[in-house]
Amino acid sequence: MASQWSGQGLPPVARARLAEIKQSGTWSSALSTGEFAAIRSAGFEPVGQVLGAAVYNLGYTGYGYGYSCPSALGFSSYSRTTAWQPGFTAISSSRRSPYAGLAQGMYAARRKAIDRMVAECAGLGGHGVVGVRLTIGQFPAGGLEFHAIGTAVRAPGAVRLRQPFTSDLSGQDFAKLISDGVVPVGLALGISIGSRHDDWMTRSQTRWAAGNVEVSGYTELVAMTRHDARNEISKDVRRLGAEGVVLQSMDLRIGERECPAAEGARDHIAEATIIGTAITHFGRSSRKAEGPSLAMLSLDPERRRAVRRGISN
Repeated sequence: MASQWSGQGLPPVARARLAEIKQSGTWSSALSTGEFAAIRSAGFEPVGQVLGAAVYNLGYTGYGYGYSCPSALGFSSYSRTTAWQPGFTAISSSRRSPYAGLAQGMYAARRKAIDRMVAECAGLGGHGVVGVRLTIGQFPAGGLEFHAIGTAVRAPGAVRLRQPFTSDLSGQDFAKLISDGVVPVGLALGISIGSRHDDWMTRSQTRWAAGNVEVSGYTELVAMTRHDARNEISKDVRRLGAEGVVLQSMDLRIGERECPAAEGARDHIAEATIIGTAITHFGRSSRKAEGPSLAMLSLDPERRRAVRRGISN
């Protein structure tokens, strides 16, 4: 009877699949014909399709559930005894936000799926994974499934890396990076969840009679959440030891919930997710610099007359 998997390392079924791939001497990939040709032109070859998954139970999703509303605490948005005070946006990177734990859980789930995908790449002798796609879906028995899938590649004759790289770039974009002396380091993530309590100002600005006016509270919610996600991906780039990041995906989802701190009020929720490939230089570009065209004018009067005659004819 097989022992129960502890959750550490690769699942037994994944180890069995890798052993089967090695024994067969064949490989599979998620590459198109153009991507395969581009990777080969950069000196790499595919070694197999790799994947990683993690099912997480996120007990506090932030949509319809919650314990508190920090943007509604400590003030009265409108009352007879106190002056009106505007609300503010609470973001998940702040300790005051009830969404801090949710954001950290989403980071942990994605990174665990990526780590298992990287472990499969290393098991096949690959140097990295290209074309990575990160997806999230509902798990039928409850929770969310975080899934990472890509194609492991290697450069024949190159030394084995301590940690295979990961990239969500296409095969063609990966080849362009390599030809420019740039190499992917890893997938960088920026996740932020912002919440804002409905106050008197947002309610008045969203009424039909308000006309064409900016809803300043909603603008602040979106702007601060996106800004926080950009800050978080910058931290991830530094954690990876890379120089910068090229982005493939920027997603923003908006939702609302009943405010747990004020009966009959609503909270608005923004979730920003940024995913990109952290990169660094490893050498000079192999491409020749393309300068502007240079016009050549002959100093021989006979040759200039011959050229003019040719143009006139």
